[in-house]
Amino acid sequence: MSRIGRMPIAIPAGVTVTVAENNKVTVKGPKGTLERVLAPEMEIKVEGSEVVVNRPNDLKRMKSLHGLTRTLINNMVVGVTAGYEKVLEVNGVGYRAAKSGKELTLTLGYSHPVVMVDPEGVETVLDGQNKITVKGIDKEKVGQYAAEIRDKRRPEPYKGKGIKYADETIRRKVGKTGKK
Repeated sequence: MSRIGRMPIAIPAGVTVTVAENNKVTVKGPKGTLERVLAPEMEIKVEGSEVVVNRPNDLKRMKSLHGLTRTLINNMVVGVTAGYEKVLEVNGVGYRAAKSGKELTLTLGYSHPVVMVDPEGVETVLDGQNKITVKGIDKEKVGQYAAEIRDKRRPEPYKGKGIKYADETIRRKVGKTGKK
């Protein structure tokens, strides 16, 4: 039995979870509403103040979907209560970020500034010129947008220049050595 799939999801106060036909789960909370259509084979039930996910049989696909379904619902509940955020750091001489409205402008050593527009449901907050915080209620969207920002200039291993996650460590390499 899936250890994660078995665990019930506690529904905090102020959050409502509804399951419609075809396993369309809607989670409403203080920060907003999230909807997602989950695998129709899984049995999702709201029992009192918790959500329980059961699987119909022990086929490999059902075992895989069991834990996934439970985690996706849990991420939605956490999203509408606490929300998600990822912190990125811009390192390098002359590298900086600026924000105007929904546009994030990155100066990353290219011949042109890189302009990115915040997607729906995700916002970026700047702390100084080199700390970008991506916030939102949908874990997937927050992670995806943070990854897209990081992709504009990934950290390089020699000087560590580029955009990295705040909790990421860059494996440094030793540079060239001079002739003797």
